[in-house]
Amino acid sequence: MKRSRLLRSIALHVVMTALAMLFLLPIVWMVISATKANHQILAIPPTFTLGDHLAANWADLSSDLPFVRIVANSVGIAVLYTIVATLICAMGGYALAKFRFAGRALIFGIVLVGLTIPFEVRLIPQYLLIARDLSLSNTWWAVILPGLANALGIFFMRQNMLSVPGELLEAARIDGAGEGRIFVQIVLPLMKPALAAVGIVLFLFQWNDFLWPLLVLTAREAYTIPVALGTLVGLTRVSWGGIMVGTAIATVPFLVMFLFMQRYFVAGITAGAVKD
Repeated sequence: MKRSRLLRSIALHVVMTALAMLFLLPIVWMVISATKANHQILAIPPTFTLGDHLAANWADLSSDLPFVRIVANSVGIAVLYTIVATLICAMGGYALAKFRFAGRALIFGIVLVGLTIPFEVRLIPQYLLIARDLSLSNTWWAVILPGLANALGIFFMRQNMLSVPGELLEAARIDGAGEGRIFVQIVLPLMKPALAAVGIVLFLFQWNDFLWPLLVLTAREAYTIPVALGTLVGLTRVSWGGIMVGTAIATVPFLVMFLFMQRYFVAGITAGAVKD
């Protein structure tokens, strides 16, 4: 029996290691390609040895775009959006889970319907509101505002908030704590794994978003990284080395962040399996 378990464990680890290497292969190739010249990147068969064109590729990228400014835009937009949207999702989920008020079921139904509506359906009216009526084009708020009340985040936080004991909240109210203090000092600390999970998802959504920033950010100085990298693919000249450098800069930091926060992410995802 012990030998059978050991063999199954070894087989499982071998399979999972092979799958992990397969999934990581494109990322490794991207990082290596950032150090190569264009003809080396397009060589067949591809090679996995480091090149000596990293500085030249960065120079090409910097000459085509103000990439340091663009990275700052992406970081600022993603961080600000993640903080504000996560807080809004937590407040919405808390209200739907722990308060009884008229229309609660209707509001929750609207949140669920929001999960099924494709982005393309609301793209044009959303653009008219942000760009024409509010005149927010080429600003961070044009990218941040439309997605603050994220339906998936509210739903996920609501499911996690159901696990907060109502007796704990009532005891805090009896002791004289206000609703704001209860939410900040009691509920949010209990929801750290869920908040981390929602924060990672929202950060990834905003960091990789391409279509909406492409519409509302028309000035080069206002670009985010996905939009900026998209402009590097021209009709007659494509700096694949510069694109690989920019893509590596856009990808590697998020992978590092996820490695440090994966424990909270997994805990938050599993904690959401609560039936109403």
